[in-house]
Amino acid sequence: MSISVEFFPPKDEAGELRLWEAMASLSTLKPEFVSVTYGAGGSTRDRTIKITKEITERTNISTVAHLTCVGSTRDELHEILGQYKAVGIKSILALRGDPVGGPSVPWVKTEGGFDHADQLVELAANFGGFEIGVAAFPDGHPASGVDAEKDIEVLLRKEQLGATFATTQFFFESAKWELLVSKLAARGSKLTVIPGILPITNVKQLKRAAELGGTPIPSKIEKRFEAIESDAEAVRKLGVEIATELSRELLDLKAPGLHYYTMNSARSTLEIAANLGLPRHG
Repeated sequence: MSISVEFFPPKDEAGELRLWEAMASLSTLKPEFVSVTYGAGGSTRDRTIKITKEITERTNISTVAHLTCVGSTRDELHEILGQYKAVGIKSILALRGDPVGGPSVPWVKTEGGFDHADQLVELAANFGGFEIGVAAFPDGHPASGVDAEKDIEVLLRKEQLGATFATTQFFFESAKWELLVSKLAARGSKLTVIPGILPITNVKQLKRAAELGGTPIPSKIEKRFEAIESDAEAVRKLGVEIATELSRELLDLKAPGLHYYTMNSARSTLEIAANLGLPRHG
């Protein structure tokens, strides 16, 4: 069983130090890959390129660099692909991305740019030399009006254009991932769908992330957090417990791997891995 982890680019020197500390700790789990996000509106694009390059150079861990439609023309996206290729990055995650202000803000296409992630997939496939990943949404994509059948068609289209794997938005019910995967399989898809898991560390983060990603929080989980939300360590421990429960269910369903949204901190992910009996190295 493999795990993978996701970081976001740090905003300052202190944040960069925390990222490298987390990276060093999580590398003991020998993750299958590390992915590095863009900020909202593509605001951290240059830092994403820098951090992804440094992870590639400093470690032997495969890196997956995010690429989004936000704020870039087609020519600029082609140039970014060239920068990624030049520093040895072999995998990208092609995403439409969120506009500045978040996903609730109306989408405005950049002049000379793209509207949808399938155009990015096609661009990267034509560029050549990359394994291409995309996003999947077990709870439904907000932009599709949470239309599960439309989401399946979009994923099939991206696979047809060259995508070979997907990582999901975080979610809380393993049955949602199972349904998504079974629907794809029924259509003949070979897309590897890696479930994404967010270990909750504070309740405000949970509500904000759920609002941004359109992820419904099951009432039973909300109630468990509400009872302890003023106790930061109790919230973090419950986040580990819930993520461990979900991870075990997904492993029982034969998930191809588990992808953890670390929020640039190693502690919770390491505890989940220990609960699952995953070995540490070094």
